[in-house]
Amino acid sequence: MSGAAAVTFALAGETLGKDEKAFFRDCDPWGFILFARNVDQPRQVRALTDSLRDCMGRDVPVFVDQEGGRVQRLRAPSWRNAPPAERFGQVWDRAPELALEAVRINHQLIAHELYAVGIDADYAPCADIRVKGAHDVIGDRAFHADPQAVAAMASAALEGLLHQGVLGVIKHLPGHGRAQADSHHDLPIVDTDEETLAATDFAAFRGIKGALMAMTAHVVYRAIDADDCATCSSEVIARIIRGNIGFDGLLMSDDLSMKALSGSLRARTRRALGAGCDMVIHCNGVMAEMVEIANATPRLDHAALRRADAALAARRSPQGFDPGAGLEALARLFEEAGLQAP
Repeated sequence: MSGAAAVTFALAGETLGKDEKAFFRDCDPWGFILFARNVDQPRQVRALTDSLRDCMGRDVPVFVDQEGGRVQRLRAPSWRNAPPAERFGQVWDRAPELALEAVRINHQLIAHELYAVGIDADYAPCADIRVKGAHDVIGDRAFHADPQAVAAMASAALEGLLHQGVLGVIKHLPGHGRAQADSHHDLPIVDTDEETLAATDFAAFRGIKGALMAMTAHVVYRAIDADDCATCSSEVIARIIRGNIGFDGLLMSDDLSMKALSGSLRARTRRALGAGCDMVIHCNGVMAEMVEIANATPRLDHAALRRADAALAARRSPQGFDPGAGLEALARLFEEAGLQAP
């Protein structure tokens, strides 16, 4: 039995348009992703997520990038501006146990807000390591330079999100932290040897517990595949992501419309899925591009369907949580570590 189309799509504005509704019903994407252009205030976002589920006739997952710091689509005044991951790494350097609890509470707070407006999946945490001298596209989005610290805090982030009914997606496998370019605009090439990568970038992801979904990096790792970025490399996906890292969850591409990739949208889709991604993502909401991708996207089946079903089966209702008490506890943990509260 096959499932929905192996794609997550975005939409153009703050409401679901007539043409979008017809297209999505016909295409049957597995999920949706929201961006700042889709967000005004809580009631509007809730109406939008309800309309997407009504359109599809099922409890379709709705994603957003809500890491905190620079990468946060729902912002003040209607939502809390969460601190970047780097702040928790600073707590880790003083008291790892306080950092883990702070990360957990912070992601409970994030998920509490998302779930309230019908968003049940978050493209977070970012588990790329911090690398001195690399492009700042990751920068303070990274928890730490130490892969063990990153793995522990990323695991705590996933726990916090799920506690409040939101699935997390780890990114960007097998590691974007060393990139010297922003893959939104250029194709980053990493020349680091595989042994070093395995002990650092890959190790951060290898140590994460509870990850059911992940996103690839549009990054070339010359020591493994000199020709194709991870998203489009069967060698990276099979030998590193599925092998060395051992990730067996749902593997999604990063956004197919990013300039790190070349060729038509149809070709990008086929390369990513052919290399071993279970699903592709397209983020700009341009209808002509979505049609091209839809025409090249199969329906989920076999291992990809199993992984997608396993991720959705892990969804749960939020557990008891007082966000006011959570904010107080988060501030207290930072203060106990001798740092200014976020």
